Amino acid sequence: MKLYNLFISLFLSASFLSASPTEAQEWPTQENLQARQTFSDNKFGIFLHWGIYSMFAQGEWYMNNLNLDNKEYAKAAAGFYPARFNAKEWVSAFKEAGARYICFTTRHHDGFSMFDTQYSDYDIVDATPFKRDILRELTDECKRQGLKIHFYYSHIDWTRDDYPAGRTGRETGKDPAKADWNSYFNFMNNQLTELITNYDPDAIWFDGYWDQPDTFNWHLEEQYSMIHKLKPECLIGNNHHVTPFAGEDIQIFERDLPGENTAGLSGQSISRLPLETCQTMNGMWGYKIADQNYKSVETLIQYLVSAAGKGANLLLNIGPQPDGELPSAALERLKGMGEWLKVYGETIYGTTAGDVPARPWGVTTRKGDKQYVHILSLQDNSLFLPVTSKVKKAVVFDTRKPVSFEQTKDGLLLKLGEIPQSTDYIIELTMK
Repeated sequence: MKLYNLFISLFLSASFLSASPTEAQEWPTQENLQARQTFSDNKFGIFLHWGIYSMFAQGEWYMNNLNLDNKEYAKAAAGFYPARFNAKEWVSAFKEAGARYICFTTRHHDGFSMFDTQYSDYDIVDATPFKRDILRELTDECKRQGLKIHFYYSHIDWTRDDYPAGRTGRETGKDPAKADWNSYFNFMNNQLTELITNYDPDAIWFDGYWDQPDTFNWHLEEQYSMIHKLKPECLIGNNHHVTPFAGEDIQIFERDLPGENTAGLSGQSISRLPLETCQTMNGMWGYKIADQNYKSVETLIQYLVSAAGKGANLLLNIGPQPDGELPSAALERLKGMGEWLKVYGETIYGTTAGDVPARPWGVTTRKGDKQYVHILSLQDNSLFLPVTSKVKKAVVFDTRKPVSFEQTKDGLLLKLGEIPQSTDYIIELTMK
């Protein structure tokens, strides 16, 4: 409890981003603070929802949505053989797209582990004819190519009897008489220790607290402390849809940018932690054969820009196919985003939210003495910005063409003329 009280004290009295520990036991450590800064600078990551649920091609919630018996569902593992999986090709595509990190589902709500775990035979090595450790290959390739790797880990399980059923997984054939939270908690901590010790992730991304937030004590402070003790710079995020708890290093928003709540999952207040919003390319997280409603390259780029304008990262999801390939539609979008970031990435990577909050016309980002005005939709020939700091110069970012402006005590008026149609028309401001 002493460590937990220290977490609370630090959380209430200081910013996680600016704290500077003076004693070894204080939290956050310098390594952790640096990891947070690196995470925030990276701005763009790829989310990967992949497991035996891909074989049904109905999304990652298929077992729960159809109330399938977990033992019948588990038989699919015997046919899971993603022969076309190639870690080098995957990571190369992500890197070419401009992503700086990936987040991979090591264990989703269906309980199947996509890594070689000694605490269950229900995993990619022991339960499938594939016999290869997907996580090992992907982690090693990320490290070779210089991408950070985060591990998604579900707090809930629709298969294990010892997980007490919450709002979901109630009709999947589990034996409620065998529910044992302490047993399940120990299982999770054993697997998490295994993941951190054997695979060395840069972050753990939790999900599932929302399944029963008020039923029992999740012992998150104990779990978080264990992770940080194993690796202080390992970041912790939790997709619980509420204000961050002590011990968390990033704040997650699902299907919405910080401050928005169109999907009904992100109404929580915005903390001072590094921010991340996760979003799908189409409508699903896991592979669904009928869902080909992919967002356009322009829409995805504008979403990335809008996230950066709110000081947040974008974690963009792909649901790989059961054969181990990435959907061609997803690869096309990644290619388009990568081409754009090669030209305009300077206005995204390593930036913070600019001086002007998000507006209907777009957002601003900032890096040092540069501010970038991202115009996503504007019909006028001029744009007023309530920027009171002195501006030295204004140019169109890609052409370096000077932009005429007037500055008064109330702000800055950019005289743009006719704006050419583009995904993101960027004006670079040099501040005095």
